[in-house]
Amino acid sequence: MQKVLAVVGATASGKTALGVELAKRLDGEIISADSMQVYEGLDIATAKPTQAEMQGIPHHLIGVIPRTQRFSVADYAVLAREKIQEVAARGKLPILVGGTGLYIDTVLSGMQLPAGAEDRALREMLQKRLAAEGAEALHAQLATLDPEAAAAIHPHNTVRVIRALEVCLSTGKTFTQYRKENAACPSPYDSMLIGLSYEREVLYRRIDRRVEQMMAAGLVGEVRAARDAGMQTAAAAIGYKELLPYLDGTAPLVDCMAKIQQETRRYAKRQCTWFRRNAQIHWLKMYENDEVRKISEKAEKMIAKSKFLWYNG
Repeated sequence: MQKVLAVVGATASGKTALGVELAKRLDGEIISADSMQVYEGLDIATAKPTQAEMQGIPHHLIGVIPRTQRFSVADYAVLAREKIQEVAARGKLPILVGGTGLYIDTVLSGMQLPAGAEDRALREMLQKRLAAEGAEALHAQLATLDPEAAAAIHPHNTVRVIRALEVCLSTGKTFTQYRKENAACPSPYDSMLIGLSYEREVLYRRIDRRVEQMMAAGLVGEVRAARDAGMQTAAAAIGYKELLPYLDGTAPLVDCMAKIQQETRRYAKRQCTWFRRNAQIHWLKMYENDEVRKISEKAEKMIAKSKFLWYNG
């Protein structure tokens, strides 16, 4: 079976840096597992790694989908599995890195979304309802049909809300139930997941600092350009809708930045909840002043102890 390593955790937990370091140590390439980084544009808002941060390690599925194109977890699974095969064919270790738990779970479990969930008429109906009734209305319906899935998906992440509703409405099962049933199927991969875990207060401080850095890097200008270009997919990115009041002249910038920090913390909490349900994750306890080198050494020891790369030497 093909081996696949995954580095997971909440936003601002240091996944990118650890993924790059492990790729250097283990001769790997990185496949992004982020539902927003896959789109073109919004580089700052989605914290896409810079060339300097990549350190020469190939990164895949970042900025490859036009921002006007709709993209689902089913689409991601197809692309990610193709990339895993391509990376492995070069004799490299595929390393999934990201915080979109649904994407990672779907790929590594081998889950195949039902054909009914790809019903274009159903999707168009949900898209029309989204335009007419708003994101909160669709999320409320999901909360009625599948409370567990709704608790893990932000109301404004309309791509995932619609995907979950498609499964519920087309199969008669909850999305949570469907995922659990698929989890019982054998995976096509021999995978190992490493999760980065912080005390909540430490993670929240990291998040607040990251938002400050994004603002300094030009987030306001990026969001203004996305708004002016009519980039619909931007609405799902934290940092976009929160800045619109400032761009419209109805709220001060400091308040909007505080809102971005608050929403990012809430998103991180949902990510942690999602990943904590996965008993297969090997958790690395993180501290505020950890160095990437030390973290990667801990991760490498964890990998060696698990004998995940036993056959790779």
